[in-house]
Amino acid sequence: MEFKSLRPLTGEGKQLFIETYGCQMNAGDSEIVVSIMQEHGYRYTEDINKADIILINTCSIRDNAEQRIWGRLSAMRQLKKRKPSLIVGIIGCMAERLKEQLIEKGTGVDIVAGPDSYRSLPDLVRTAEDGSKGINVELSKEETYAEIAPVRLDKNGVSAFIAIMRGCNNYCAYCVVPYTRGIERSRDPQTIVSEARTLFENGYREVTLLGQNVNSYSYGEVSFPELMAMVAEISPLLRVRFATSHPKDISDRLLEVMARYDNICKAIHLPAQSGSNEMLKKMNRKYTREWYLERIAAIGRYMPECAITTDLIAGFCGETLEDHSQTLSLMRQVGYASAFMFKYSERPGTFSARHFADDIDDDEKTRRLNEIIALQNQLSIESNQAEVGKIREVLVEGISKRSEEQLCGRTSQNKMVVFDRKNHKAGDYITVKITGCSSATLFGEEVL
Repeated sequence: MEFKSLRPLTGEGKQLFIETYGCQMNAGDSEIVVSIMQEHGYRYTEDINKADIILINTCSIRDNAEQRIWGRLSAMRQLKKRKPSLIVGIIGCMAERLKEQLIEKGTGVDIVAGPDSYRSLPDLVRTAEDGSKGINVELSKEETYAEIAPVRLDKNGVSAFIAIMRGCNNYCAYCVVPYTRGIERSRDPQTIVSEARTLFENGYREVTLLGQNVNSYSYGEVSFPELMAMVAEISPLLRVRFATSHPKDISDRLLEVMARYDNICKAIHLPAQSGSNEMLKKMNRKYTREWYLERIAAIGRYMPECAITTDLIAGFCGETLEDHSQTLSLMRQVGYASAFMFKYSERPGTFSARHFADDIDDDEKTRRLNEIIALQNQLSIESNQAEVGKIREVLVEGISKRSEEQLCGRTSQNKMVVFDRKNHKAGDYITVKITGCSSATLFGEEVL
């Protein structure tokens, strides 16, 4: 199977504008949506004012993510006043979770489509154009969009996402994903390898394999470590990353494969969520603090310079000050390079919303979150300071925001480096000595 469609089509035809919120999976889904719509004659535009159809790809992981979408719908209603023929659609997780509210009179929403119904979008648009609501939120046990060539909306033409699976079977107590994206199913590995090879042949030099829990990928006799090796063997010039790992499933076999291939990046995002066994049990994370730290130790044995990043939740139901202090101590013990950090946000329909009281005062949640953020800022600086003096290979992504005379790119450890431009361009590999750092960025000079 070959994947040929890489860039968005412009020109004649009705214009499609798409806004994407949330995770990398949503970014990948938007590229699939554009591909489907282009096959039916629609053309992608980056100018919302030229759009005939606006699709908003949504996230439901936290309440503030949904509140942003309600705010955007207010702006969409103003656009519709100026252009009554404009079709507005909500797609993705929020569409799946809030169908009834979205189709109420006055929202301005014409189309509601869940994550497994994107193939039906052209028909839903026609339904909306005829004056009815276009609705499809049916979840699938098979849909992976495996044969659809995503239209790449990224700007740099260097890095791309490849979805290898959909859905989730973990049912963490706080998480809405299994209810909005359905059960776990893996994509045919040959279609994944073909998509990655096509990207490489078209100048891309890095792919990120995406799934809610990539470690549990399984298709026939191919598990995730085998898939990683298959993609890495396309070319030593193609970097391979992945997101996200679940701590309960990360295996020594995967670590062996990562260590064996130089082009598999030495960076693992391993969400801990909490350092407290009591909280981990309540969250239904299916591992203990001790298990997690043993996996961290295993990563260090196979790849001593592997960067570890994480997700952390402050103020989960019933979290005590001791539970919170255990999260801080876990952070210090691991020494994360960076982290995504959030206050607990109750999501309707999840296990925790049904069975636990959201009993931590919001001000206290904020205080605990600020402690986590302050500690992580310190750890990030220490992680970057440890890079100073080291020689790293950097994949150039583009011009630095600091200066037109400088480029920026990432190391295998996923750390951003800024260095002098000279005659280099996006997609080049440059050997750089790290000469300094801030909390977020490394500074370097080319080693000739």
